Amino acid sequence: MNLVRKQVWFFVILLIGIISSVNLVIAATREAELKLYIETDPQDTFPVPAGIKNQLFYLQRTTNTNTVIYSLNVNDKGELDESTPVKVFWIRYPEGGMRKELNFIQKAFAYGTISKKNKDGSFTIQLVAYKKKEFTLKKSPSDNTYKMYTQINNKESEIKRVYIQIDPGGTLFNPNVRYIEMKGKEAATNKPIMERFKP
Repeated sequence: MNLVRKQVWFFVILLIGIISSVNLVIAATREAELKLYIETDPQDTFPVPAGIKNQLFYLQRTTNTNTVIYSLNVNDKGELDESTPVKVFWIRYPEGGMRKELNFIQKAFAYGTISKKNKDGSFTIQLVAYKKKEFTLKKSPSDNTYKMYTQINNKESEIKRVYIQIDPGGTLFNPNVRYIEMKGKEAATNKPIMERFKP
């Protein structure tokens, strides 16, 4: 009889240990999921444009996943249109990833570009909505193809992505921008680089 009691107590203690271990695993998993949720910025869940010919960089905003593509503007022969070297258009992911041109207001006041050709053959590019930040379109010394460069963390870098965090309280022509995030690659080292700043 004592042997049976000992066996019963053994299995009870073993069961309690198993349940405790399972609870610890569940708690640790939930904590890890919560930490991942807190540390994951919204833009890290956005779609990444792929397979777009002559893409230079892209821009996304908090508003939705619609993405503005900045691409090299070339003709059928692959020659650069020096009067308008950058072509800008939408990839509208909520609508199945369809391509759509910018309308007049978007082009003139939000996402369009201003360009000026320089003596060395490069182009100075500005976004109409934020002219303080200048970009340079020029050929890369590594592969002789056009790429877009700008200063990220005070280092010349090839820009790949711009993300704009917009908070409530602004207007169409004066949005409440919390920060602008720029990601790219250092021109000198090819290492990833990122900067956030308040415009």
